[in-house]
Amino acid sequence: MKNTLLILAHPSKNSFCWALLNAYKEGAESSGALCRTLVLSDLNFTPNLADGYRDREHTKMEPDLVEAQNLIRWAEHLVFVYPTWWGSMPAIAKGFIDRVFLPGFAFKHHSGKIFPEKLMQGKSMSLLVTMDSPAWWFFLVYGAAQYRMLRQLVFGYVGFKPVRFTTFGEMRKSSSESRKKWLLKASKMGARLS
Repeated sequence: MKNTLLILAHPSKNSFCWALLNAYKEGAESSGALCRTLVLSDLNFTPNLADGYRDREHTKMEPDLVEAQNLIRWAEHLVFVYPTWWGSMPAIAKGFIDRVFLPGFAFKHHSGKIFPEKLMQGKSMSLLVTMDSPAWWFFLVYGAAQYRMLRQLVFGYVGFKPVRFTTFGEMRKSSSESRKKWLLKASKMGARLS
C-alpha cells in the first residue's frame, strides 16, 4: 500500500488530463493505495518565485503551498498529469515546482560539496503527459527534451527515483475509442502501485 499524491497540473478540470488522473486514482485505490489529490488551479498561490532564493521573506509560502509540501512529505509516490504546451508543461505547473521544491525542503546544499543532498530520496514519480504531436515525433525529432530535463534537472536532482513518463500523443485527433484505451491504461498503471 503506497501513499500516493496525484497532482493535476492542467489549469482546468474540464480536460482529458482530469479524466486520466481519476482513472489512475481508481486503479491505485482498487489495489489498496491511499490517494490524495492536488488540483493546482484550486490553490491560492503566486507562481512567480519573485527574487529567486535570495529573499525568502519576500516570497512567503502561502498556506496552500505549505499544505502541498506536507502532502509531498506524506507521499511515497507522486503522479503529475499535465498537457504539453509549447514543448513543456503549463506555466502553473512550472510555477508550482519553483515555489514548492525549495532548498531545505527538496534539496539541501552543504559546504564543500558540489552536489546537494537529495531530500526526496525514497520517493518515486509517474508523469502522465498529453500532447497533440505524435509520440514518435516527440521522441525522434525533439529527442524528448522535456522528459530529459524533468528527469535529470528537476525531479531526479532532488532524489525522485524512478521518474517514469507515459505519453498520450495526438490528443487533438484522437478518437473516443483511443481515449477509452488510454483511460484503461492509466487505471492499470495505478493498479500496479501496490
